[in-house]
Amino acid sequence: MSIQIIRVAAGKNSTLSHLYINRIFQCFLLEDSIRKEKIPGITCIPEGHYELKINSTAGMNQRYKQAYPGLHKGMLEIAGIPNFTLVFIHIGNYVSDTAGCPLTGHSWAVVKGDFQVQQSAFAYKEVYPLLLKMIASGNARLEVINHIQTYLN
Repeated sequence: MSIQIIRVAAGKNSTLSHLYINRIFQCFLLEDSIRKEKIPGITCIPEGHYELKINSTAGMNQRYKQAYPGLHKGMLEIAGIPNFTLVFIHIGNYVSDTAGCPLTGHSWAVVKGDFQVQQSAFAYKEVYPLLLKMIASGNARLEVINHIQTYLN
């Protein structure tokens, strides 16, 4: 079982990625720009291998618990990022919503040289149970790969 974030396109301040679970495309992800060094709230996480876990104590939990009763069991945290914590896969549409976290999207668009994702809540509700199941089974290793094929200027 595998989880992969494969980055496929770069905008001025944004990165468009694909989320795969067991080699099957699940949704788009919107992230901040790729940089050599991670800057809090400004850059995406570096390439590498990480653990995906549930965080039930972070501040976003209460809002998600109210918005998604019956679905939400905790935030999907990408753990093991050197010098960083509280990086979540969550809902949002614009690069200004990311704060360094991947945002789910069912589709995407380019506006003024940057990517944005659409139908974020729809995509989140689709992938959340799948990722939760992998976390519960102990098979929640995440691989992040930069495979940029498109640059927007």
